[in-house]
Amino acid sequence: MNIPEPDRTDRQRLESINIINAIRRGTVPAGGLERIAVGLDIEEEVIAKQLDYVALGGGDTKFIRGEYGSGKTFLVARSLEIARSKGFVTSQVVISSSAPLHKLKSIYQQICAGLRTREEEHAIKTIVDNWLFKTEERLISVSGNELSEAELEEATGREIETALSAISEMNSALAATLRTYYKANNNGDFPLAQAALGWLSAEPNIGRDFKAKAGIKGDIDDTIAYLFLRGLVAVIHGAGYSGLAIAIDEMETTQGLQRNQREKGYQTLVQIIDALDRGEMPRCYFLFTGTPAMYDGSRGIRSVPPLYDRISIIQTDGFKNPRQPQIVLSKFDTAKLEQVALKVMDVYAQAYAEPDRERISHRFIRAMIKKITTRFGGRVDVIPRIFLKEFVDMLDKCELYDDYNPWEGYEFDFDHLKGELKKEEEAVMVVKF
Repeated sequence: MNIPEPDRTDRQRLESINIINAIRRGTVPAGGLERIAVGLDIEEEVIAKQLDYVALGGGDTKFIRGEYGSGKTFLVARSLEIARSKGFVTSQVVISSSAPLHKLKSIYQQICAGLRTREEEHAIKTIVDNWLFKTEERLISVSGNELSEAELEEATGREIETALSAISEMNSALAATLRTYYKANNNGDFPLAQAALGWLSAEPNIGRDFKAKAGIKGDIDDTIAYLFLRGLVAVIHGAGYSGLAIAIDEMETTQGLQRNQREKGYQTLVQIIDALDRGEMPRCYFLFTGTPAMYDGSRGIRSVPPLYDRISIIQTDGFKNPRQPQIVLSKFDTAKLEQVALKVMDVYAQAYAEPDRERISHRFIRAMIKKITTRFGGRVDVIPRIFLKEFVDMLDKCELYDDYNPWEGYEFDFDHLKGELKKEEEAVMVVKF
């Protein structure tokens, strides 16, 4: 039975519902972010042009700085959305105790686990399959379709080695793993093929049996993870994608580590920047985020002068220049939050029905923002997530009940938010006695 593809109107409605659902949950929507973005036009344009350069064979990076509530997470998500629209594979890593900046293997493992294309999440298998399929197609075309299955398999194995020759000169395990994956798939040995993908992704607990069959020793560790990342980008481009865009979020976590671990993590950033500048990582784009303290504090990037020199910025007036190494984000303010609310109403109209703009008026939006900010020390920058959840609830009630009056019915009480507030929100919460 053939199920017809949804038309453009249906796709937009599905996207709209997804956006509203994500706001209800207090998360960043998976798509359609341009429909609720506010005040990021210049930053988005700068990042889009960087990605165009990377797609031509360059390598580039950008550091985003901003306090909690400035929209770092949103800009990262929007940047990766732009990258996928330009044919990039993307991945996002959140720096944490399980993936600290100084452990390249953990970073590489999260990159592989989070690979995403425009059509698919967890896309490493699709990427590798596309690369091998294109390799076979090219060989068949060159031979005039005269290769037997055995000859094609042998020729493809040689092509894998040739395509990764620069990597194999330093470590042959990547090419050996991909050859093993290819042959296992052809032979119907899917457990072995899955093990090959797992080892390629630096997953733990891939046993000796796989390594013996693949003819490799050891595991991916911090010393070769960077090399494997370069090989992964080569496979991604060979599979027909523009390149790889990687977001590394919440770098400020690094400040809490011991000095030697912090400095090793910061040296990792120096290594990446210099490799990009030397042309050693073509078609690779890195986006890093952190708080101002991460960049300027005594335990931050300033503590490693070679890194600080590479990404420091000139800031002498009120005109920010996002073409510099850092994009500096301002705190969210009332005007921006009002604009987002109006955009959310437009999305809601696509998802469900046109909101009653008399009951949910611009004046009501301002009053609602004031009610919530009053309970958070007047800090507009910490409430966007909370406000938007409450705002969608108002839209729902007005859509469901003709006699619902938000002016009479809405009173902000965050008892229902207990347990889900973030530490930055709790820190400024005004408790009523």
